[in-house]
Amino acid sequence: MSDDLPTVATILAMAAATYLTRVGGLYLMRGVNVKGRLKAALDALPPAVLMALIAPTVLTTGPAETVAAAITASAAILRLPMIAVVAIGVGTVVALRAVL
Repeated sequence: MSDDLPTVATILAMAAATYLTRVGGLYLMRGVNVKGRLKAALDALPPAVLMALIAPTVLTTGPAETVAAAITASAAILRLPMIAVVAIGVGTVVALRAVL
């Protein structure tokens, strides 16, 4: 990695944006009583964002990734530990890429 000024400035700007986004959310929600439908909606956000990031890759890269994603999702549904789910996903996609 290069230590030139634009790279360092970009990294610092991204860190600041991430931090301010998190702090801003806490600041804006400090007086809101989170329960009922609002709690359900906020609980649904992380999986929705994760699927929005994963779905395009799973559906457009090839059959190995699609099958590996289904197997990984099955492992997650079985409530395996996160490290096991990740290992299954990585192992499956590597094996399927070698075969397909």
